[in-house]
Parts: sequence; C-alpha cells; structure tokens
Amino acid sequence: MSIISSTASNTDKKSTISTTTTLSQRLTAAFCASILGASLVYFAGFSHIEAVHNAAHDTRHSAAFPCH
Repeated sequence: MSIISSTASNTDKKSTISTTTTLSQRLTAAFCASILGASLVYFAGFSHIEAVHNAAHDTRHSAAFPCH
C-alpha cells in the first residue's frame, strides 16, 4: 500500500497540520471527480432546458472547442 504524507506548519500560530492519503483514497477521489464531471457534461449537452444548453454551447465556443 502506498501512503503519501504531507505536513504544513504555520510558524505564526505554532500549529501543524498533517495529512496522510493512501493510493486507494486518491483513486476513489479521482473516480468520483470524473463521474461528477461526466455527469455535468452529459446534463448540459442533452438538457431540454434551453438556457443550460446554450450556456454550455457558448462556453465551448469561447474556449475555441468545436462542438458541431
């Protein structure tokens, strides 16, 4: 099992924050973020609410991303 540890300290307040993240936790977070992102793209692309679809459409064009 791979464990990544990071420590941040603040010299003004004399406090230390330590976190430990395993590989499985990082993969779970990446998977959940991917599902959320895909769901948002699917919702905006196939939405019957015209304002949502047009907002996503205009955003794609402003980023020079061809969509049709």
